[in-house]
Amino acid sequence: QLQASGGGLVQTGGSLRLSCVVSGSLTSFDVMGWYRQAPGSQRELVAYITSGGNTVYATSVRGRFIISRDFPKRTVYLQMNSLKPEDTAVYYCHARRSSSDYWGQGTLVTVSS
Repeated sequence: QLQASGGGLVQTGGSLRLSCVVSGSLTSFDVMGWYRQAPGSQRELVAYITSGGNTVYATSVRGRFIISRDFPKRTVYLQMNSLKPEDTAVYYCHARRSSSDYWGQGTLVTVSS
């Protein structure tokens, strides 16, 4: 139900925009967000946006990343600016509806130093 894209290789300080297209209406989900998992690390929350439009960011990305959504395009975005090598990870789109969690396939982001 979730199709993520937009990963790639970028230099330190560069930008990327991740996209997550939903097969259905965004309004059907309570929360949508992005997680990431670096090699040898646990999956961690990056950012999420609630159905009411409230946003939450991990401390490590606050001020650099922006989560947004486009209802007609059924897409949630993660704009990533001022990327650092420590942002290198597989990024996963996530959605929650009631007590059910949905995950997209990961998209790899690699930031070179």
